[in-house]
Amino acid sequence: MSTSAHSPADSLTSTAAAVREGGQVTDQLVEANSTYAKGFRDPGMDARPVLQVAIVACMDARLDLHAALGLELGDCHTIRNAGGVVTDDVIRSLTISQRALGTRSIVLIHHTGCGLESITEEFRQDLEREVGQRPVWAVEAYTDADQDVRQSMQRVRTSPFLLHTDDIRGFVFDVTTGLLREIKPAS
Repeated sequence: MSTSAHSPADSLTSTAAAVREGGQVTDQLVEANSTYAKGFRDPGMDARPVLQVAIVACMDARLDLHAALGLELGDCHTIRNAGGVVTDDVIRSLTISQRALGTRSIVLIHHTGCGLESITEEFRQDLEREVGQRPVWAVEAYTDADQDVRQSMQRVRTSPFLLHTDDIRGFVFDVTTGLLREIKPAS
């Protein structure tokens, strides 16, 4: 299912052209929303995901999760951040997803060629020197996606706030083939 009024190539081309011409990307997005809204019909669903699943994934723009997983609007909760790392805020979102909105399964997705593999925790120190304040968050950089998926699965499994930790699976998405590779949890 495509969630765009245009093909990804058309959107990229028109947005990139607008930026080159001095336009604002946000203006393009608002214009696209206006077009989208003209054909929009309330699907009549609530916030509870039909498939009772929450997906935690990287924010990388190359991951079209709905298309890659065959999902439709309303099927899942999608939580995205840099690296798809399970942080305190991800646990917060998963807790609300489970306790208030009925999800039971959790899918964790990292990917090949992630930007977090090319930076280090020194990024925080650089920021502190630049702006005069140390970020309160960790970068959560990693060099081994498989191991980081295992660590994320363990963080979910051991969280005291989550009701359902029996159906947690982790994957690495290959950005060149589009295939998922399952990662087995640490023994």
